[in-house]
Order: sequence, then C-alpha cells, then structure tokens
Amino acid sequence: PTPHTPSRSPSPPQQAPTHIVFIPKQREGMTQLRFSSEDHEGTLGHILAVAGKVAREKNLRGYRLVINDGKEAGQTVFHLHMHLLSGRHLSWPPG
Repeated sequence: PTPHTPSRSPSPPQQAPTHIVFIPKQREGMTQLRFSSEDHEGTLGHILAVAGKVAREKNLRGYRLVINDGKEAGQTVFHLHMHLLSGRHLSWPPG
C-alpha cells in the first residue's frame, strides 16, 4: 500500500481466504472504470503496481484481480476499487 493506494481486507474475507481491496485516493470522476479517461492512466497503472507489490510481499503463488464495473457486474460501492483474491483455486469462468 502507498499513500496513493491504501488497501484493506474486508471483515470477514468474502470471496477467498485472501481478499484485499485497493482503493485509490485520487478517484474523482471514476465511479466506474468506464468513466476513466487519459487523466486517470497514472492512477490505474499505480493500483496495478501496488497490487503486484502486495502479492510479492505476501508471497502469493497465484491471485486474481477484479474490478466490477456496474450494477450488473456486481459493483455495490460506486467508486473505483480493485479486489485481489487468493488462497484457493479460482475457477474459470468466474461467477
């Protein structure tokens, strides 16, 4: 986590034994990923880099990153955030 992208674990973890949510502090105009613009590229790249760093620090062997975009996709909190899920087999397709 960084000052720009803090992370937290939901209590209790909901989707996997390891469930971390990354929330960029600078998310104005990004209630959903579809509303992002070129101005958000730095923030979007940063959130991915932070997720990779946290995964390395936690020595995760495999993980999934998820951004739900819109009610139909399961988004319930309408500001951009990203989930890291790990600690169990994650099948495909999800859902």
